[in-house]
Amino acid sequence: MLRPPAVSGQFYQSSRSRLEQQVSQYLQSGNAKERALGIMVPHAGLMYSGAVAGAVFSSIEMPKTFVMIGPNHTGLGSRIAVMDDGEWEVPNGKVRIDRKLAGRILEKAQHAERDARAHTFEHSLEVQIPFIVHFSPEITIVPIALLSATYDQCVQLAEAIAKAVQTVDYPVTVLASSDMSHYVPDRVARQKDKAALDRMLAMDPRGLYDTVVRERISMCGYLPATVMLIASKILGATSARLAYYMTSGDVSGDYESVVGYAGVVLAA
Repeated sequence: MLRPPAVSGQFYQSSRSRLEQQVSQYLQSGNAKERALGIMVPHAGLMYSGAVAGAVFSSIEMPKTFVMIGPNHTGLGSRIAVMDDGEWEVPNGKVRIDRKLAGRILEKAQHAERDARAHTFEHSLEVQIPFIVHFSPEITIVPIALLSATYDQCVQLAEAIAKAVQTVDYPVTVLASSDMSHYVPDRVARQKDKAALDRMLAMDPRGLYDTVVRERISMCGYLPATVMLIASKILGATSARLAYYMTSGDVSGDYESVVGYAGVVLAA
């Protein structure tokens, strides 16, 4: 199965050469790279959030596989949807799905379902692929889309991911795709986003989940971020750092209604 790009020409450039140029402009050179057990990256159009994603991808050692968890914006498919076979295509290349690891996650995840439909038009994972392909087309992925989940279900999914990762003998990074506050003044976004990011940097998944719900923070990928935090801790993560934070106002100049973007890296 080949999943063609759904947002090419909208969220990123539609030709191979222009997309490579676009990705390259957001990568940082000369940084020491660390082995990341978990990361969080944003998923807006690259012109808005590419600098944050680039700061994260530039600073980590590329694994063999990314287990990619993103929010389901379209409402299609299962609540916890794992695509377990095929390739994803973007203008600058393709990545294959890690069938072995995807299968093991499905075996262990109580509420997850084998489901490609949830991924058909969803952009939250697709916009990460141009960065991944840029580093190596040999990297594989396990795409997971989350439509809804209780905190306990986040724990169960995270435990299943961690247990599956522990059965393979190659490096795996758990990737959560999330933007932060949506369509609020810049000052409000930074205040609310700091409350959520403080819990992430404290490696407190329950605190992140509860803070987002209690404070009504419009962080669209808080469920993927919660799962990533739990799984990364099980896999041995002991520290979290903020790679970069900005808002769309820093690009557009409109600070009255912004979206926040944050990049986080978890390491042992």
